[in-house]
Amino acid sequence: MTQPKRPKIKPVPSKQEVLEFIRSQPGHVGKRELARAFNLKGADKIMLKAVLKELEGEGSVQRGAKRSFAQPGALPDVSVVEITGADTDGELLARLVAWDQDGRPPRIYMAPWRKGELTVGVGDKVLAKLRRIRADAYEAKPIRIVGEARARVLGVYETMPDGSGRIHPTSRKERSDYIVPKGENGGAEPGELVMGDLLPGRLYGLRQVVVKERLGRMGAPKSVSLVAIHTNDIPFEFPADALTQAKKAGAATLEHRVDLRDVPLVTIDGEDARDFDDAVWAEPDPDPNNAGGWHCMVAIADVSWYVRPGDALDKEAFKRGNSVYFPDRVVPMLPEELSNGWCSLRPNEDRGCLAVRFWLDKDGNKLRHKFIRAMMRSAARLTYHQVQKARDGLIDDLTGPLAGPVIAPLYGAWAALLDARKRRGVLELDIPERKVDIDENGRVLGIKVRDRFDSHRLIEDFMIQANVCAAEELERVHKPCMYRIHDQPSLEKLDGLREFLRSMDLSLPKGQALRPAQLNQILEKVKDGPNEVLVNEVMLRSQAQAVYSPENIGHFGLGLARYAHFTSPIRRYADLLVHRALVSGLKLGEGGLPPDCVGQFPEWGEHISITERRAAVAEREAVDRYVTAFLSDRVGASFRAKVSGVTRFGLFVTLVDTGADGLIPIGTLPEDFYVHDEVHHCLVGKRTRKTFQLGQLLDVVLHEANALTGSMVFQLEGSTPRAATGPRRPPPRNRGRR
Repeated sequence: MTQPKRPKIKPVPSKQEVLEFIRSQPGHVGKRELARAFNLKGADKIMLKAVLKELEGEGSVQRGAKRSFAQPGALPDVSVVEITGADTDGELLARLVAWDQDGRPPRIYMAPWRKGELTVGVGDKVLAKLRRIRADAYEAKPIRIVGEARARVLGVYETMPDGSGRIHPTSRKERSDYIVPKGENGGAEPGELVMGDLLPGRLYGLRQVVVKERLGRMGAPKSVSLVAIHTNDIPFEFPADALTQAKKAGAATLEHRVDLRDVPLVTIDGEDARDFDDAVWAEPDPDPNNAGGWHCMVAIADVSWYVRPGDALDKEAFKRGNSVYFPDRVVPMLPEELSNGWCSLRPNEDRGCLAVRFWLDKDGNKLRHKFIRAMMRSAARLTYHQVQKARDGLIDDLTGPLAGPVIAPLYGAWAALLDARKRRGVLELDIPERKVDIDENGRVLGIKVRDRFDSHRLIEDFMIQANVCAAEELERVHKPCMYRIHDQPSLEKLDGLREFLRSMDLSLPKGQALRPAQLNQILEKVKDGPNEVLVNEVMLRSQAQAVYSPENIGHFGLGLARYAHFTSPIRRYADLLVHRALVSGLKLGEGGLPPDCVGQFPEWGEHISITERRAAVAEREAVDRYVTAFLSDRVGASFRAKVSGVTRFGLFVTLVDTGADGLIPIGTLPEDFYVHDEVHHCLVGKRTRKTFQLGQLLDVVLHEANALTGSMVFQLEGSTPRAATGPRRPPPRNRGRR
């Protein structure tokens, strides 16, 4: 007799199965969802409860609201976030207002805005629905605004027929104008750049502002950099006590200094440089035991002699963190009396300096080094172009006498340093830098790619060697060091890079310590090929950001175990800290570190890393506005462009001729629904399979140029403009009957 088949009993899932299911979900998972997923009933649910309790006890999952579970560090499904800014692709970023866990919170992207939805901007606190999109990233869809943290507004004032006013914000992150109530314009005239304070509440759906400061007419000379300065809260006016201290400064004394005034040290900088904080010199090493070797020197302005810990100049320098460079001006870290005066290594003038001597063998390996506090006299102020021309045999009145005794030995020592650099394996990304040429009235004359000569590389490698010496010396004398650290790419970014390279039949070894040389091998394979730009761009995006920290993890990009900025104390506070530590550690006199300051180094490192990023953003914004103004009269013209960024809402493109950046909204691409492929950095049409990829060359037409915000909108040549600029909805599916 045939026995009836017994129903198969589904076993209670293992801890690993439950853990994998929870990790695969975008948010928190309740017991009901788990029981349904594993088809558990009755007593099995009790066993599931025990499995969850065990996982929670191990720290493998965390408990959320309403008895739900998620992997550790997961954010709640709904929470209050504050919009903090935008990333390099223009997407709004937010942070969780209440974060009480160890480590850094995950990154939060605001969902792309669609017509009819809530409009939010930088500074808003928003109740948002969170959805996990990656292990360390979430997407937030705003539900309602619960608070406005933005305090000040910068924009151009215009009057309205009813006597009120409007402020058109200069920030491209702001989508709406602001209302200025009657009598609250502070005397501003139409077209003036103004700063205003936010008032509580809204009128006709718009925020209200009272004008507090008039900054001159938009379009006037230097107004572009003024916008960048105010938008990014960059201090640009020195307090009276700092200016007074700088004006009282005088020449450094020769006492307790080594006299280097007979050594023909020279400065080599750009044509438009005004502060000269480093000088170089080299000679063949006369030691017969080091045949073919070199004796080199890098001398740096002795800023620590003039700026002492805790004084007025020090407080302001720390607040600024660094100098900020715009096409039309510099916002210096120190007043001009120092930055362009006593701390600038002007030719034929005595200047105090902190110098490092280092000896290289014929292969560029450093044999030893020595730091001294000295007095020097620059033999010449040279430019990169001058030095390169002299090296190529085209001398002038200044470089002629220096070509043999000074310039030739510098190139000889650099050849040895270059050999060592190649053996060490420095990441050699080729990313061109654009330069904006303007006249004295602030009018843009042209935009071009900045020249890059061997003379640039020579100074770069001399400075790197001096920075390495500084870090090694501070470790030797057991003094705190503000390292310049650069971590390896994260595992997630490396996996993404590997998958991207695999699609191009390129491989990156897995399971071993990554070295810059391995990335250089890939760059060499695509050099001068159709994918050279694309691979350079993707590799750059995979890199971690360099920061300042007293905790050393090495510098991945330079292939160095220890590295500290020492060579630019006029314009970087980090370098000033390193100078003070060397003065203290080597007992070189006054101006050393204050006692018991080691505990403040982590906080200082974080602060100057933030000011560095702030300066980079401001500099980029100013260049964008200048470039947009330069091209504003060419709306409708065609250009050749390269895709420089791919996002869910469109393509960022860079014009080949000028380096100008702009957006092609996804809604203007050829009719289709486009899917964003993050791994391969492309948008792919769902119906046509048409692909737009990072690094791709396109013919585009300038559709809009907003000089106020520095933003440009492009369209593909031959495309028909559409009103919608957001992502198109996919065609509806055919649904069967229930």
